[in-house]
Amino acid sequence: MSEPAPLVCVVDDDAMVRKSLLRLFKAEGLEAEGFESAQDYLDRALPAGPSCLVLDVHMPELSGLDLQQVLADGGRDEQIVFITGQGDIPMCARAMRAGATDFLPKPFSDMELLTAVRRALERSRTRLRNHAEQAVARARIATLSPREHQVFERVITGMMNKEIAADFGTSIKTVKIQRAKLMAKMGVVSVAELVNLAQVAQRQ
Repeated sequence: MSEPAPLVCVVDDDAMVRKSLLRLFKAEGLEAEGFESAQDYLDRALPAGPSCLVLDVHMPELSGLDLQQVLADGGRDEQIVFITGQGDIPMCARAMRAGATDFLPKPFSDMELLTAVRRALERSRTRLRNHAEQAVARARIATLSPREHQVFERVITGMMNKEIAADFGTSIKTVKIQRAKLMAKMGVVSVAELVNLAQVAQRQ
């Protein structure tokens, strides 16, 4: 199944700016949509694939920084490139601390913007891939029985079968069977793979 095409969303209350930016992105072969307000963007369904939000800082009602906060509060993870004609260092610092990919004061060149957008799309693509891998890892762990989960927790810390058996007060043979079952459920063949899967599941 192929990955959905990357999407650039332009949120700017200036119609001329929106039109110009959409023309630029489409000329570069990128899918792009324009929105005249933060609320218009929020009314849109979350993009299915990699996405970048090119966001004006100063807009009526919800500002660009306000929208960034709303998205973060909702657990959303759009990658944002801010553009502004009235930016300052504290504003830039706030946006970047909150996770923005870039903050571009006007005037900026087409190349500067395109570079920032491509960086944001790649970051979005990586995060989507990481989220998908994490979901798979957590789903596999959820299939373990309580005892298998206990064995799992000990194996990933480096405990040997005999140590686990002593910890449980059971036989090494029983631990070997439980370990084999959990490895099969997790879809791994080595302890290194099991440890990696556990790290993926716990990744923030």
